[in-house]
Amino acid sequence: MKVEIWSDIVCPFCYIGKRNLEKALRQTGMADTTDILWRSFELDPEVITNPGFSIYEHLAKRKGWTVEYSREMHGHVAKMAADAGLDYNFDHSFPANSFKAHRLLHHARKAGVQNEFKELLFKAHFTEGKNVDSDDILTELATEAGMEEKEIKNILSSGRYASDVKKDVARAVETGVRGVPYFVFNDHYAVAGAQPPDVLVRIIEEIKEENSASDGHLSNNGNTDYCEPEGNC
Repeated sequence: MKVEIWSDIVCPFCYIGKRNLEKALRQTGMADTTDILWRSFELDPEVITNPGFSIYEHLAKRKGWTVEYSREMHGHVAKMAADAGLDYNFDHSFPANSFKAHRLLHHARKAGVQNEFKELLFKAHFTEGKNVDSDDILTELATEAGMEEKEIKNILSSGRYASDVKKDVARAVETGVRGVPYFVFNDHYAVAGAQPPDVLVRIIEEIKEENSASDGHLSNNGNTDYCEPEGNC
């Protein structure tokens, strides 16, 4: 089975969605026979990386909220993450542009370590408070995932894979992706949002049995959690 996932490194629900999918794949016995392909999606292509600006202030400014309310909303997301087995540390998170990280994810696919690199990027941003727009941090994470340091530095100093990122984003628009994470199973079955493991298990079992009575498009946009480009998370 193949699963394509449109997501952004700075999307909190995308990390939760990743973990829930992994649980579902283990429960269905598909963990070792599924090819996961991460597609690029930028929630805010124009965001300027600012380590001195808290994620609470950033979202409050975008949404017109108070910082206190933003902190409360992030607390709810952190609780969701904890329920999925993740440790979110929003107190150390800050807005970061993810374009360079997306470029490296395309190289990671070729190197056969894309899923491992994606995990490290999520953890760096949401748990460790690292700058995922920093060349040094990206090089550190990429080499930890198994990529060659010299090659990574060459990619970061060039515009390589920029067109691949843009193609993924354009394809998302054509597909009608309104928010991330967005999963496509076997080029046919689609579902949006950080679905709980039991929902993903059901979808995977339907695909395995090849007896879905739907038209092939499964979605649950209204009853789950995802991030939109407008900042609605």
